[in-house]
Amino acid sequence: MGVFDTIGTETHESVHFGSDPGSGLRTIVAIHSTVLGPSLGGTRFYPYASEADALTDVLRLAKGMTYKAACAGLDQGGGKAVIIGHPEALRSPELFTAYGRFIDGLAGRYITAEDVGTTVADMEIVATRTRYVSGLPIGNGGSGDPSPATARGVVAAMRAIGQHLWGSPELTGRKVAIKGVGKVGMSLAERLHRASVELVIADVDDQAAQRAAIDFGAKVVDVDDIHAVDCDVFSPCALGADLDQDSVAELACAAIAGSANNQLATEADAERIAARGILYAPDFVVNAGGIINIAAESGGYDVARAATMVDRIFDNLTEILSSAAALGISTEAAATRMADERIAAAAAKGVST
Repeated sequence: MGVFDTIGTETHESVHFGSDPGSGLRTIVAIHSTVLGPSLGGTRFYPYASEADALTDVLRLAKGMTYKAACAGLDQGGGKAVIIGHPEALRSPELFTAYGRFIDGLAGRYITAEDVGTTVADMEIVATRTRYVSGLPIGNGGSGDPSPATARGVVAAMRAIGQHLWGSPELTGRKVAIKGVGKVGMSLAERLHRASVELVIADVDDQAAQRAAIDFGAKVVDVDDIHAVDCDVFSPCALGADLDQDSVAELACAAIAGSANNQLATEADAERIAARGILYAPDFVVNAGGIINIAAESGGYDVARAATMVDRIFDNLTEILSSAAALGISTEAAATRMADERIAAAAAKGVST
């Protein structure tokens, strides 16, 4: 299947392919929308089974970034990048230097940052070749690792769920099952542990799982079973497409809120979740803390100001949950509606001027 066939009826503005044989760099950047501003999104370094898989993923991720920024009220568009390969085998200064040159060639239509498989240190190398990079160390004028901010936003979303379902935003005594305790999932586990939440976790990395067990008293279960744990909130914090027809049928939670992107395997899964009486907090609303934290770099980064901005995810999700209930639509549809209306308003304003 070709690039245009893969894009199908989606509305991506452009897709860019880059390579550097000397360093082994193979990268794809997808720009979904620049209506609200330059596209912003992280660089995922992952050993995709095929170039087709990488293209499909970057297109889905870029679209998610558009909706994430729009729902968060940011003047940013949506884009994403992937680097194909295993980061531990290919990571080198030469690769990220070449990648920085490639990003610079996009002339600011896409601003990159770290994501799964990349680090702040990697972005520092990228920054030697382009100014279109964010999430640099705070000491260098950036906002640092966005993972803690993403985790903070997930907690804000869980508090909004608590208010909506149980009449209180307090999480003390609640039970949360986290799938994936990487950078974001571990930070989330730590925050929930401090709030006296009962934790159940799963991860393909046994060492990460055991660390969460030791540090936060979490119960460890198999990654194939975590979605079926009886709990208040199931929190997908690994890779996407976890919520499909089979897994939705096995869910035993009251609500879903996690940091993973593209959690729904298909659009129909939002309706399947709603039909089971489970509240789904749309991933692009819940996990917006990272992009909000990066957007807070504008005008000079301040930790307290950024935290206040991230905490507004509580208000954003509350509005979406109320809208979904009032209109009789899924929470995913309500969130998409909010984003589409903001993008359409900006586009109309741009045409009129």
